[in-house]
Amino acid sequence: MHKPIPSSLEEHIGFWLRFISNQVSGRFEQQLALHNISVTEWVAMRTLFNANAATHSSLIDALGMTKGAASKIISKLEAKGLAKREQAQDSLREQVLCLTETGKALVPILATTADENDEYFFGHLSASRREDLKKLMQELVTLHQLKEIPTK
Repeated sequence: MHKPIPSSLEEHIGFWLRFISNQVSGRFEQQLALHNISVTEWVAMRTLFNANAATHSSLIDALGMTKGAASKIISKLEAKGLAKREQAQDSLREQVLCLTETGKALVPILATTADENDEYFFGHLSASRREDLKKLMQELVTLHQLKEIPTK
């Protein structure tokens, strides 16, 4: 009885997704490092940018992180002068998180960096092919109910 020949790595879509993802993420990580920002810090900053103030629980939900991990990220951003914790207006016990003016000013710069990274890897694709690729990825996220935001 002959054993089937195992499929090669290159035959797997997952291989190609990981191959591209590692390259896209790695280059973006290098670009963020020029600003002394990690990918996780970027995701937190971008999340906070949309909300004037966010509770710990809303940031935890948005990032898909544990309370401790989210707290560490906020502490790092605070130490860099990019985020701050303030007392919630309607609660004496709850804090809200927000970006400082410096943090708010940095987000558009970092967003441009993200756009440039996308352009570097996907700029050769037509707008419709880029949109199709994005929709396929979103379809997989929805189908498999993926929730955790990629921060690594």
